[in-house]
Amino acid sequence: MSTYEDRRERLRSRLAAIDADVAVVTRLVNVRYLTGFTGSNAALLVAREGEALLATDGRYTEQAAEESPDLALLVSQQITPALVAAAAERGVGRIAFEARDVTVELFDVMAEAAGTAELVRLGPAVEDLRRLKDEGELALLREACAVGDRALAELIPWLRVGLTEREIARRLDDLMLDNGGDGRGFDTIVAAGPNSSIPHHQPTSRTVERGDFLKLDFGSLYRGYHADMTRTLVVGGEPADWQRETYELVARAQAAGRDAVRVGAALADVDRAARTVIEDAGLGAAFAHGLGHGVGLEIHEDPFLASSGTGTLDLGVPLTVEPGVYLAGRGGVRIEDTVVVTAGAPELLTTTTKELLVVG
Repeated sequence: MSTYEDRRERLRSRLAAIDADVAVVTRLVNVRYLTGFTGSNAALLVAREGEALLATDGRYTEQAAEESPDLALLVSQQITPALVAAAAERGVGRIAFEARDVTVELFDVMAEAAGTAELVRLGPAVEDLRRLKDEGELALLREACAVGDRALAELIPWLRVGLTEREIARRLDDLMLDNGGDGRGFDTIVAAGPNSSIPHHQPTSRTVERGDFLKLDFGSLYRGYHADMTRTLVVGGEPADWQRETYELVARAQAAGRDAVRVGAALADVDRAARTVIEDAGLGAAFAHGLGHGVGLEIHEDPFLASSGTGTLDLGVPLTVEPGVYLAGRGGVRIEDTVVVTAGAPELLTTTTKELLVVG
């Protein structure tokens, strides 16, 4: 049984749990997970008993045959209604669909195509399957993270006072491509000086000044899988006392968060392990986001480490650990690694040093 057929078989067991005869999967990332197909227009029908059917339009027939050779193909301009109609023609009673992905307008079209069949919510069934990565997926994530480490190693000697945030971001993006990545996994964050206090700052024409914090949050895309890493540096001079103190605080919180990543650990407890370090220093309000998130075919996916998080960590789950302290008008620090939950200490996928580096 192929990897993709095994995944579809596990989805079939979820259909039995909700007493659905078929699932119509419309989220492209979930279609890719279940079929290997990477085109920009596709949907998938998975029967509880029977074969799966991949739908796409005429632009992708050759690509579908190459990437998903084990699947029957339906070619249509209206792929989702066509799949629902195909399910109805089989005489099914209940058709599960991804409610979070379907618009009201599309639902009305699906309902018409379904005839007498009932449309029911599939829920996050595929996302639940995606949370646990197999060894093939983990290998791709390891390489995605290694690309980022190699790119940063080449970037650091080039950094200097006078470069703009945009120049640094472009250079870092190019280096990820040069080091084997397929592109950037998300919009690269480069934030210098006071801008580093903005958690998701977009690079601007601001130049790096002597003594600035420089926050770099980036990750490569590699064969569909996303890496994520943040390092904060100082450019052109020795850190000021407040910079060193802030950095050391975040480093302690990040270490505490990593140490709390264990099989069975409650998501909220992992967040609390890091957050308490910052709160005890009187800066809890300066850490205004969750501790981390899962990574895989999407840059942000389950599970989410946050004070509101529910559930526990499972073996083989990759996720980020990324506390930060952001001091408005002065600057901020975030230190982020991608790790994998193992039977013991988490496996570290992003290996660039977390010592406070002075560059340029």
